[in-house]
Parts: sequence; C-alpha cells; structure tokens
Amino acid sequence: MRLAELMVLFEARYPAEWAEHWDRVGLVTGRPERSIHRVLCVIDVTPDTVADAIALKADLILAHHPLLLKGVSSVAAVNPAGRMIHDLIANDVALFVAHTNADIASPGVSDALADALGIVGRMPLRPAKFPATGDGRGHGRVGRLPVVMPLREFAQLAARVLPTGDLGVRIAGDPAKRITLVAVCGGSGDEFLPQARELGVDVYLTGDLKHHKASDHLLEGGPALIDAGHWATEQPWLAEVAQWLQKEASLETVVSSVRTDPWTMHVYGNFAR
Repeated sequence: MRLAELMVLFEARYPAEWAEHWDRVGLVTGRPERSIHRVLCVIDVTPDTVADAIALKADLILAHHPLLLKGVSSVAAVNPAGRMIHDLIANDVALFVAHTNADIASPGVSDALADALGIVGRMPLRPAKFPATGDGRGHGRVGRLPVVMPLREFAQLAARVLPTGDLGVRIAGDPAKRITLVAVCGGSGDEFLPQARELGVDVYLTGDLKHHKASDHLLEGGPALIDAGHWATEQPWLAEVAQWLQKEASLETVVSSVRTDPWTMHVYGNFAR
C-alpha cells in the first residue's frame, strides 16, 4: 500500500480537524508515493523508538505524541529532534502522528484503556464538540465494571493489566470504597475532573494528576482517584490501532517494546507501603 493511500485511511479514522488547535498531527516525514509494508506503533518518538524502527526495517512509525509540537525554524541535526528527523529521512522511514484526534475518536485511546480494564456500557466523559460530535466521540470514557469491587482491588487490577512496571499506581480515596461506575482518560486527564464529579462516578483513573487539583477535587466531594501514569494509560491503544491496520490495510504491524515513560523507578523510604 502506498503511503498516500494509508493516509486516506488515517484521515477517515482520525481526521486532522478533530485535533486540538494547538496540536500537530499528520504526516511529518515520508514520501506519499512510498510503499508501506511494515508499521511500528509507538507512543513517543525518541532516539530509541527511531532506532527500533530502523532495526525492524519499518517503513512507517505511527506515533501518538508529536515529535514537532512547537514551531521550529530548523531541523538541523544539532538537537535530539533534528537528529531523529535526519535518521528517519536517511533510512526512508515515514512518520505519522495521531494525537488528540485519536484521543476523542471512537474507538480511540480511552476506549483501549477501558477495554484493558474490562469497563462496559461506555459513553464519553466529555462529549466531543463540532466538528467531531456524535457517535460516542469525546474525551475519556465512563462505564461500569462487570462486578463491584473495592477501590484497592480495582487499583490492583489496573496495576496488573496496564504497563505500569515498577511505578505502580497512586490512589486517593478510601481503599474499601465499593467501585462500579468508572471514568477513565488516557494520558493527562486532570482537565476532566469536573466532569467526573458531575457524573457521580465512583473512581476516576487517568495520568498526570497534580497535587492541588487532586486535593481540591476530593475536598469538593469528588470520586476516588487513581493515577496510573501518562504513558501506561495510553499504551493500550497501540495494540488496538495495530490490529486495525492489519485488518484494514493488510500491513505488518509491530507494537514497540521500548518503554518511553520517562519515569523508571519508584523508591520507598522507611514507611510501610
């Protein structure tokens, strides 16, 4: 399949117009006439994931996070981004980004997260606005667990099924609280704390929760919180989009095994866990 044809499929599933105004999505490197056979799916474009793509002889990297989010006037190989651009071009590896347009898609990033946690009967946490309205699109997802369980048990489930590694998850709330109605958002989700309160969910699982926002949320009577990390809550999307590419485009896909979470270890002091 030519890259130009694949871009039509990407645009149909993740239209660029759905992306936030500040976002930078779409084709970053690559010739539209290039034939694509093997795709590497990654959350972050880093020197390690670029090296992975080159070693695998991938024709395309499909990434979630933009490599060039902020404007640049040069791509000289004098900084990490410039060197990666040069490595991609020199090895004829195309790069395509689906970020906030993949966040609100249905299925999208938060659907994959909800699937990993076994959440059913889903709806958006915050429905999408024009031009992406309808068909279940929006930020985050809200649904129910198949069985009621304590917060502690649900947190253990999250730590087990998500790639949290040694970092685990952070919990705010009564560990014995019974959980059935759950809100989730892949990536950084503190923007949607008000929606989680308004919908009366039992727990909200996301990443990148900040001290003051979490504290204020709890003081205002909001649901329990689980911070499972930015990367770990987005990574399940890679397997879903890889399967879609196999089915719709008959391409060979690889989900990168490179862990690009910048946090590598959680060290405890003398206090009990």
